[in-house]
Amino acid sequence: MAATRERGVAVIELALLMPVILAVVLLIVQVALWFHGREIAEAAAREGARVARSAPFDSGDWQGAATAKATDVVKAVGPRLLENAAATTSEQDPDQRFVTVTGSAVQVVPLLPPLTFTITATAGGPVECFRPDNGGDDCR
Repeated sequence: MAATRERGVAVIELALLMPVILAVVLLIVQVALWFHGREIAEAAAREGARVARSAPFDSGDWQGAATAKATDVVKAVGPRLLENAAATTSEQDPDQRFVTVTGSAVQVVPLLPPLTFTITATAGGPVECFRPDNGGDDCR
């Protein structure tokens, strides 16, 4: 008699557990997409910084070249994986150039509009230049 009362319990358990399992799977996919978007942003910032650091001091448009290179990397690697990507350049000193790429990761669950996965990556360093052996330290 006890077997007849437990009939259909497996279906009810599955109906109760399936939303939780689905939410966990979607969360794992969302985290993976965020990490992948972060890698794309870091690669774009690194390539943009490489262009910015190798441009000579007297080059007036290193910002445009670095921004274009970072944007091209995002478009080539994952334009749909890093949405609203934008690259900006900055200088801390005349010898230091940086590129920052910002964007947002793809959102798997569209039911959470206030939740955004913003990604920011910055790369840069000293400008590459030749310093003569006579003790001069000015690259210009």
